[in-house]
Amino acid sequence: MGVPLKKPNDNPADPFKKALAEATKTLANVPELNVTYTVDPAGMSGDSMRLPQVTRRMTAQEVLLARGTADAMAMKLRFHNAATNGKYAPQGEIASAVFDALETARCEALGARALPGTAKNIGAKIESEALAQGFEKATDAAQAPLAATAGYMLRELATGKALPKAAQNVLDLRRDTLEGQAGSTLQNALESLDDQAAFARLARQVISDLGYGDQLGDDPDQDDENQDDEAEEDGENEQDQEGADEENSQDQDQQPPEDQDDEEQQMQSEIAAQDDPNAQMADETEIEDGDPPDEPPAPAPHSDADPLYRTFCTDFDEEIKAEELAEPAELERLRAYLDQQLAPFKTAVGRLANRLQRRLQAQQNRTWNFDLEEGVLDAARLARVVANPTTPLSFKQESDIEFKDTVVTLLIDNSGSMRGRPISIAAICADVLARTLERCQVKVEILGFTTRAWKGGQSREAWLKADRPALPGRLNDLRHIIYKSADAPWRRSHTNLGLMMKEGLLKENIDGEALEWAYRRMLKRPEARRILMVISDGAPVDDSTLSVNPASYLEKHLRDVIEMVETRKGVELIAIGIGHDVTRYYSRAVTITDVEQLAGAMTEQLANLFEQDARKRERLFKSA
Repeated sequence: MGVPLKKPNDNPADPFKKALAEATKTLANVPELNVTYTVDPAGMSGDSMRLPQVTRRMTAQEVLLARGTADAMAMKLRFHNAATNGKYAPQGEIASAVFDALETARCEALGARALPGTAKNIGAKIESEALAQGFEKATDAAQAPLAATAGYMLRELATGKALPKAAQNVLDLRRDTLEGQAGSTLQNALESLDDQAAFARLARQVISDLGYGDQLGDDPDQDDENQDDEAEEDGENEQDQEGADEENSQDQDQQPPEDQDDEEQQMQSEIAAQDDPNAQMADETEIEDGDPPDEPPAPAPHSDADPLYRTFCTDFDEEIKAEELAEPAELERLRAYLDQQLAPFKTAVGRLANRLQRRLQAQQNRTWNFDLEEGVLDAARLARVVANPTTPLSFKQESDIEFKDTVVTLLIDNSGSMRGRPISIAAICADVLARTLERCQVKVEILGFTTRAWKGGQSREAWLKADRPALPGRLNDLRHIIYKSADAPWRRSHTNLGLMMKEGLLKENIDGEALEWAYRRMLKRPEARRILMVISDGAPVDDSTLSVNPASYLEKHLRDVIEMVETRKGVELIAIGIGHDVTRYYSRAVTITDVEQLAGAMTEQLANLFEQDARKRERLFKSA
């Protein structure tokens, strides 16, 4: 019997994917782990792990990146305890980022010590992430994120191996600062890699050494001491209470039986009074006249798209203008850095913008009126005259049309996964598009969305103080940023886009609430036509929320909001996914695999919308 031929549609990468998934489960020591491969950003949610896609070609880079990502996440699952991490995690933004980077480096270093083969794989992952953020081109310490470099230094010290070139570049830019301020503490931390709690204490000391001690919050060990003291006091009080109870029981045993009889008679009289309807009427007559108090109305749902969507606390959410998040001098510096980073792309983006402008202006000016008594002879309708000579000649005239007032909102994902080239190109494309549309009398609003903290902020603190109620809903503080309002001219707002380059700004993304926020803003606009364009590179992700709610909680809400916006028809919704298939969410969407395609995708999508509107008007004129 011959060997069966391989089916032409078999994917040669499938055996590798299966083997990697089984190895990852073993490394993580989680047999029930669900491992999938996707073009979306890698990550973990509940018992599911998303790894980078491996195509049929199985290039060396794809294989190494998939292995490195799998090994890094497996080490995190094996050596990381969420409860211990939550106990010692600081509150401030920069402090929290440094703490998480050090903890990730600790887990990866433990994996490299136990299984040296994982070091090479994880190194490939680090290199890919560093290149994506443009670390190889960094020339100044301000371009080297503190959190990333602290994690790099700990990994270098713990493994004794050189970092990938791009990561080594940014580490060298901050090495003197890290060694001078926290070098001894980092050395001490190497002795506590196996003890997460002890390491977490030293990580907090590193943060303090680096000058961010004010972001640490309360000392968790001090809280434990207070709880122990309270427990001792409670124990003493219980002993005292037990002694008092014994004395009371002895006194009760010595009471004469007449007292017991009196108590029984009193209870019987109360029961009889309750059963007597006349007594009940007498009690009711004592109530003052007037309407019974109204019950407080039920709180309005937080989301119009899904009344069941909950947020534990909204007191710490903020809607803020970009200029309030940085000083004017810093915005100027960040804007200059943005222009410098994207100088090679400006020519291509400018050509696309000019093409879009020509197409829009042509649609604004051209239309024909038909069946007139004077004007240019309509040759297309001469056949009617030939068929019936009594039919009068038909003329047409070209005239200007009233271009429908339009506003375009660009809603840009400001999550951490956009850091580096994606957010830079998104910023410059938004900038050029705003200038172009403004020339065509189309108003533009530029918005961004992220969270104020990593893995929960003050909302999570409030939840912890409330004894962690189940299913609390969204559990992080939102930050919705207005880079440019629709009524603000571009020349007054273009500097604000430099804020996207600010270190520590990009965190997690809760897309559903951001989309609903932008939608509500647009409904208040007076323009006849409203277009909302969403630019994102991944599904909604917020670790704090997803750790205590169903895994699909945020994604379901996003789908509900999209359905609401697309159904009500008040706003035209389009989306562009950067390396992320957004077509599964939005009915009108496009996915690009390279951020350099973003400018072309944005201009084409907008041009198509306006051309469709122009064709509709032309059909209406012809039918008239």
